[in-house]
Amino acid sequence: MYAMTPPPNPSVLRSLACKSKNENHYYYPQHSTESAQLFRRHLHPRIDSTATTSTRTIARFGRGPIEFAISHYLLAVNMTQPEPRIQNPVLFICDLQEKFRPAIYEFDKVVATTRKMLKASQILNIPVVATTQNKARLGETCPELGLDQPGGVKTVVHADKTLFSMVTPEITSTLSTLHPSSSPLTCVLTGIESHICITQTALDLLALNHNVYILADAVSSCNKEEIPIALARLRAAGAVVTTSESWLYECVRDAGAREFRDVVGLVREWKEATRGSLGALL
Repeated sequence: MYAMTPPPNPSVLRSLACKSKNENHYYYPQHSTESAQLFRRHLHPRIDSTATTSTRTIARFGRGPIEFAISHYLLAVNMTQPEPRIQNPVLFICDLQEKFRPAIYEFDKVVATTRKMLKASQILNIPVVATTQNKARLGETCPELGLDQPGGVKTVVHADKTLFSMVTPEITSTLSTLHPSSSPLTCVLTGIESHICITQTALDLLALNHNVYILADAVSSCNKEEIPIALARLRAAGAVVTTSESWLYECVRDAGAREFRDVVGLVREWKEATRGSLGALL
């Protein structure tokens, strides 16, 4: 996710490494403040001034000062990069079915934002979970989303349900495979209805100790007056209410990330649609 500063001039690398008397390896002197300062200044200027480099670390796979300094540089970059706030993201698409189109306030705007998020899921490698509500009566997911279609986005689970919440036994089982270490997921929700299925899904995910984001430009209800009340309730319950564009940039976090340019292109491509969704739903 992060761009890496190129290793510096070889002469600088040599000045930072000291040869061990006992091994044909190189290391930074124990408690060497000068070496640590040089390392930060020349190898990675973004390292905080209070950070300390690993000392007395032997480069087991490099026998020269340059090989060692590069390996130490990579280690330091890895140790000092901030952890992203959004970890283990999963995109949830709730009940966007064709039969709801005439009933839901600004349904097409919800679908448009969800399509943008699906494209983002391909750029950022985010798994997608989708549901239909009582498909036998209410039909399939809207075809323009392209879920599980040739050339479309493959979901990890696309389940039918009668529960209002998306957290069904089938989906709960799937979620457990997405975080085998029991670390929480970051669940970003789109779909309908704000005050029923979205609300109950969010509350259930919060009860499972997952992080929950609601995209305000990607959820709606039959009655538009229900939307702000539902979002206020979910915010009070611990969910984060935000917008699709804000969430995408928070997910990328760094303009040096390899995905950044593609996300910027996506944002530009969907600029007018985003403006329309924000104007209609917020």
